[in-house]
Amino acid sequence: MPKPSRKIKLTHRGIASLATDGPWLTDYWDDTIPGFGVRVHHSGRKAYFLRYTAQGKRRRMNLGTYPALPLAQARNKAKEVLGRIATGGDPQVQRQADRAAETFGELAAEYLERHAKPKKRSWKEDERIIGAELLPTWRNRKAKKISRREISDLLDGIVERGAPIMANRTKALISKIFNFGMARDIVEFNPCHGIPMPAKAQQRDRVLDEDEIRRFWRALDGFEPILAETFKLRLLTAQRGAEVLRMRWEQIAGDWWTIPAEVAKNGLAHRVPLSPQVQALLSELRELTGGSVWVFASPRKPGAPLKTVTRAAQRIARAARIENFTSHDLRRTAASQMASMRIPRLVISKVLNHAESGITAVYDRHSYDAEKREALEQWGARLEEIVGAGGSNG
Repeated sequence: MPKPSRKIKLTHRGIASLATDGPWLTDYWDDTIPGFGVRVHHSGRKAYFLRYTAQGKRRRMNLGTYPALPLAQARNKAKEVLGRIATGGDPQVQRQADRAAETFGELAAEYLERHAKPKKRSWKEDERIIGAELLPTWRNRKAKKISRREISDLLDGIVERGAPIMANRTKALISKIFNFGMARDIVEFNPCHGIPMPAKAQQRDRVLDEDEIRRFWRALDGFEPILAETFKLRLLTAQRGAEVLRMRWEQIAGDWWTIPAEVAKNGLAHRVPLSPQVQALLSELRELTGGSVWVFASPRKPGAPLKTVTRAAQRIARAARIENFTSHDLRRTAASQMASMRIPRLVISKVLNHAESGITAVYDRHSYDAEKREALEQWGARLEEIVGAGGSNG
């Protein structure tokens, strides 16, 4: 039995009032644009459509759902489609062909350009994993054809070569890429769904002991000064690496460093008191950076900050004869040392700028400034003792 249909003047208010309690799908045709209308489902869903004839075939194209898509925009989409048809094209066939041709390599590239680069500070790591782990196997594979079994096999291979944490990161990235593709109607589902993480996540708890701190600090003398000072400031302030590398002179006022919300990892602006050791270090950096806006200006790219120090950290660790080291261990080491000095855990949390919950957190941002200053000054003095007299600047 054919579904009912009517031709009416479509308006926003009129679409809202269309009955949805009937037993049939009902099409309401616009009286101004040929083939354009609204289909009302008895479930309550209301969707815009366009019926047209192209290359001798009658077709129907869904344009969007009311009220998410305003009527005016739906009309504009219908006119745009009809304009392409008038020049001999068939937009629906072209759209299907484009989707069918989407390879994983193309999907990954679009993910990087449209999502990772604009929204993630760590997009270069995504780019590296895609190039090293995914494209060699899937570059020319149709994205929609990649199966759960293929993903599991790829992840198992990464685990078997002794890189279980990288397998976890790769699985998470694959899932993000497919979720991105689903949101843009490139793929219909995420094949990562239901696949467990390849390896059990382990929280890293590595801290340097006092002898390792001393060796690490002294090893810095053999490296480029601006690079070496990034590690000293990270250990003295207990702040995150990305926040230190993006430090600007304008963020420093007197004996305070304010990390802006757009730089802080948790999105919360953070005031860091500068101990005497840090102030001495910054005085040396003023002379080294040559008037750059960046505290840690790149010696190779004028006007840019240092981007990453991961490889340098490994070279320094080897020079200091320290095994199993990552630069984030410096932040953890500073916190551990402050705890051993009986500095309250809450104050250490404030120094570290850990995210807080609750309404009081909004009003509590500056209430521990004095305690933070005392904690970092005690830690600076203790670090000076550990590395030796005069070692904090050298």
